[in-house]
Amino acid sequence: MTDKVNQAFIDAQNLHLGTTKALTPWKVDLIRFRVYLEKKYDVGKAYYFLGSCDVVNTDLYNAIQAAGFILTFREHSPKMTGKKKGNVDTDIVFFVMREIYKDNDLDKVVLVSGDGDYWRMVDFLKKEDKLLKILFPNKSNASSLYRRLEPQYFDYLDSDTVKKKIEKK
Repeated sequence: MTDKVNQAFIDAQNLHLGTTKALTPWKVDLIRFRVYLEKKYDVGKAYYFLGSCDVVNTDLYNAIQAAGFILTFREHSPKMTGKKKGNVDTDIVFFVMREIYKDNDLDKVVLVSGDGDYWRMVDFLKKEDKLLKILFPNKSNASSLYRRLEPQYFDYLDSDTVKKKIEKK
């Protein structure tokens, strides 16, 4: 049996919009972010969920993988590619729950998103002692549903201490 590892699940669209479209826009350095997840939260596997695969973004995909993330794309019908938003929420919930159900090597979850669609999963993970942390890309866009969450379960990527460690210089 393999040792259990903490795993991160990143909603790429939420991360991107939560940093680049913030009141004070900034960019995440993917390599520094991956190191931060490993050192701060002992993350062994980090899944980076994107909406769809497009050949024009090959350089971006290569950079994400080179930084140490496991790239995961949302399945779309070929007719719908480019017409739908990413909508990776259900994929992330499915991946997390599958890891728990199959008793794979998942120890604790680090979720990167401020989207309230994850609230039920976050609440479940907390009750099952599987939630390590939810990282909100910024303070202003975290869903109001998370106001009920105790402070030890969340942090903000745009806080001065975190941003300093992961911001692209």
